[in-house]
Amino acid sequence: MEYQPVIGLEVHCQLKTKSKLFCACSTEFGASPNTNICPVCTGQPGVLPVLNKKAIEYTIRTAIALNCRIAQHSIFARKNYFYPDLPKNYQISQYELPLAENGYLEIKTEHGKRTTVNIKRVGIERVHLEEDAGKLLHAIGAQELDYSLVDFNRTGIPLLEIVSAPEINSPEEAYIYLQTLKMILQYLDVSDCDMEKGSLRCDANVSVRKLESEEVRKLGVKTEIKNMNSFKALKEALTYEINRQIEVLESGGKIVQETRLWDADRGITQSMRSKEYAHDYRYFPEPDLVPLVLEKNFVEEIRKKLPELPSARKEHFIQEYQLSEYDAQVLTSEKELADYFENCLNNFPLPTSRLPSVAKQLSNWITTELLGKLNAENKSISESPIKPTDLAELIKLVQESTISGKIAKTVFEEMYKTGKKAEEIVKEKGLVQISDKKEIEKIIEEVLKENKMIVKEYKAGKERALGALVGAVMKKSQGRANPQIVNKILKQKLEGEGK
Repeated sequence: MEYQPVIGLEVHCQLKTKSKLFCACSTEFGASPNTNICPVCTGQPGVLPVLNKKAIEYTIRTAIALNCRIAQHSIFARKNYFYPDLPKNYQISQYELPLAENGYLEIKTEHGKRTTVNIKRVGIERVHLEEDAGKLLHAIGAQELDYSLVDFNRTGIPLLEIVSAPEINSPEEAYIYLQTLKMILQYLDVSDCDMEKGSLRCDANVSVRKLESEEVRKLGVKTEIKNMNSFKALKEALTYEINRQIEVLESGGKIVQETRLWDADRGITQSMRSKEYAHDYRYFPEPDLVPLVLEKNFVEEIRKKLPELPSARKEHFIQEYQLSEYDAQVLTSEKELADYFENCLNNFPLPTSRLPSVAKQLSNWITTELLGKLNAENKSISESPIKPTDLAELIKLVQESTISGKIAKTVFEEMYKTGKKAEEIVKEKGLVQISDKKEIEKIIEEVLKENKMIVKEYKAGKERALGALVGAVMKKSQGRANPQIVNKILKQKLEGEGK
């Protein structure tokens, strides 16, 4: 019997504010344990929280980008639970009246051998703001004694929770949804989304239901998989859990609503605890914070400053620069990469007619040569030793026939190693392209004398022989001869000799 998975994702994203949500403590990552703390974030008696305005701005930016309805009036609530890394024994969050609700995110999925692209709209139920908890560090001490340490530096960092509707129907769709959401958050510049540092985490609610055509399909009993911090973990955990639930149902068992953890080493989900419900947390309005009221002008000002988002920028690259779908997708996959490309392009004062050809050439250099180098060293575009202006200058030298495309690759290698400018390397190494016809003719005559057999083959009708002669000329000139001029003069000489 066939089953349909039903998945809803709860994504937690640390906002990149300089200070915490309710106090002035630094949000710096990697500081010594328990150094970025104060009486407020550690829950000492008599302290009062003060709301971080920048965190509100970042939340609204995200809500607008996700097509949500922004609430003019929202309330913070206390979410009560006991855990060693929660010093107050409650978390300031939002419950009944969140900052934003009822949005959506569009994702693109591919189906079939011909890769038909479908656009699916996944609902966003709510976007709300809360404070992060601390971090427990588990270790094994001397004489095999288990113990845990707690670091409160993370406690109180602004945490954005984005809750999707249960409208995702496969691990692949969940993967694409999280990937798309991460790109948007990075373009908005509200978070670094570094999953290794815990800046972006994900909980998944998953159930399966029988595919029935006649009856209204009801949702099955769901389980929650907690704290997945990589795309790979999300996809693998969902795949395992879906198969596990189907096996339980097929064998006549029942799914228990519970929270489970993903064990990446063993490739299984494991039961952690029975699933909590809202009443378990005893929510009530936070008494130390007044209701949050947003002025319309405040929201509209944020809306005006919103950057071009990934999907719009990709279409912009396809339409204005006439790039392929693939090239535009690669270049807009990261905001910094898209900025790098356009910064390069801005160094070419071009008429509109020449823009597509230069954009394509530039795209090839970035996606093939530059990203190839950076990916091999596990570096981002922001760590590139070649600046956009310098890459633009290299391409200009090729366009002006100062150097050939082959020499340009040699120059690029040196630029990447040393950080030097293209023109400087060309002068130092004497790499200027030979375009003087008399000098090229002299080299060609030498090559024709040295390769009489290849000349005979060409005259006998073997067109490939011309390529061998061109190669010989390029080798003798150390790659500096202008290939177009070489081809033209070679043909003239070979045809002239044949008469």
